[in-house]
Amino acid sequence: MQIKESSEVYDVIIVGSGAGGGMATKQLADAGLNVAVVEAGPFFDPKNPEQMTQLKWPYESPRRGAGTTRAFGEFDMAYGGWEIEGEPYTREPGTKFDWFRSHMLGGRTNHWGRISLRFGPKDFKGKTRDGHGEDWPIGYDDVKPYYDKVDKLIGVFGTNEGLEDDPDGFFLPPPKPRLHELFYIEGAKKSGIPVIPGRLSMLTKKLNNDRGVCFYCGQCARSCSVYADFSSGSCLIFPAQKSGGKIRIYVNSVVREVTTNEEGRATGVSYISKDDRKEYKLRGKIVILAASACSSARILLNSKSKQHPNGLGNSSDLIGKYLHDSTGASRAGFIPGLMNRKTSYNEDGVGGMHVYSPWWGDNSKLDFPRGYHIEVWGGMGMPNYGFAYNPNDFNKFFGLKVGGYGDGLRDDVKKYYGSVIGFGGRGEGIARKDNYCEIDPTTVDKYGIPVLKFNYKWSDFEINQAKHMQDTFEELIHNMGGEPLGSKPGKENDYGLEAPGRIIHEVGTTRMGNDPKTSVTNKFNQLHDVDNVFIVDAGPFVSQADKNCTWTIMALSWRASDYIIEQLKQQNI
Repeated sequence: MQIKESSEVYDVIIVGSGAGGGMATKQLADAGLNVAVVEAGPFFDPKNPEQMTQLKWPYESPRRGAGTTRAFGEFDMAYGGWEIEGEPYTREPGTKFDWFRSHMLGGRTNHWGRISLRFGPKDFKGKTRDGHGEDWPIGYDDVKPYYDKVDKLIGVFGTNEGLEDDPDGFFLPPPKPRLHELFYIEGAKKSGIPVIPGRLSMLTKKLNNDRGVCFYCGQCARSCSVYADFSSGSCLIFPAQKSGGKIRIYVNSVVREVTTNEEGRATGVSYISKDDRKEYKLRGKIVILAASACSSARILLNSKSKQHPNGLGNSSDLIGKYLHDSTGASRAGFIPGLMNRKTSYNEDGVGGMHVYSPWWGDNSKLDFPRGYHIEVWGGMGMPNYGFAYNPNDFNKFFGLKVGGYGDGLRDDVKKYYGSVIGFGGRGEGIARKDNYCEIDPTTVDKYGIPVLKFNYKWSDFEINQAKHMQDTFEELIHNMGGEPLGSKPGKENDYGLEAPGRIIHEVGTTRMGNDPKTSVTNKFNQLHDVDNVFIVDAGPFVSQADKNCTWTIMALSWRASDYIIEQLKQQNI
């Protein structure tokens, strides 16, 4: 098959346009480099009327917004899901790993919860802290200047609390708690659980002329048409283009491999165009992978050559190893004190939590080594039919059947509207070598590219953590005078612990370290084996922490970009 090769040689080729890829695009383009961005999905701009789903009503869709076309509902702004036709992945027997992909400009930043937490000093030194996993080769002080820069560039609301492992930052004013969150604050206080304002990357006041301010429609998962919330395209790539950056975006382009020369150095990438199913090659001096932790690992493992028979950068045989996701478990409760709410006011707020609880426990006294935070949901969002049912037996719980037609249905909806509160625990699992992804030698996708096979199991540490979550959730519900909905998850189903991958925080497949024998990249996200290849997604993470990973992805991407610029000036790469 003839492969068409571009004549232009880019300074940098960036694969993926999400958090890490978008940040690298902005920083390197702003520095004057000629950048090519290769994205597996289509161009996307939430301001585009043909793509915008914000402020649309369910009746505007023949499917009433149901999740039949997209995993999180039709109006959610994620082109993809856990299963994509023609792009499979496989699992070893006993593995339940689910892999979420969002193929579009901006990637998964278009629909995420925008919970924007820094890792703390302890999070970078897990082994020193409790003997489990490994320490990062860098510490909080190395990343702090870049967290500060990300805060100021993108905007995040919150408050400085002086907490050791939930560091202070540069925060915009947080929105005030909604009624269900006030109930939560009082309930948490009875159990000694701290509650602080949420830290979300949504603009509560004007930041610059390119972006609007949040108007509290509560639909951030649809990506914001006024750019008030953070998405990589609207907040990083578009501003870089506007300021004159030399950026060429290749959309609908699925990267097969990183190409190399006789010396084993990267020369560019090979990709399949979704538009004509033909293969093309781009040439570049530096290649940056930001396709997501698992996708970047897949590309490297498929990039085999005489110089790299085990995959590019894989002399350690660790690419794909140490894969881990956040733990997750949830519960909901009915709070009688929230019944019969007045509906003559709007308390929608941002599309996420106004308050949350950072980890408060002492793990030395518990049967699991790492913590979790609590995310809170509830309020008066748009109801759906059956919103107040006990999923197991609504007659037994409420004493009546909520539903019917006409006035009876309206009366029941008004009575219970806003009376349910829910919790999501998001915690840290231990990175282990025997949780990994690898190339499946027998399966390819519709583009002829070998796919990933996953091998992953939770340990007792994560299962015990989920039990603690469930015990805490029930205690909180009772503290609020409520009753839990449904049966409490038990040991037989790992206490409701979500399958790995379901929290969509997968990290660690190309982890960083000082020793090339025990790591894939150095502390600047640069491959040990190939000095002109960098990875700026969550692959280099040594551990996940109990925080969402996006803010750390962007901080490390900015740090790596500064390193690239300096190394180019010194003619080292």
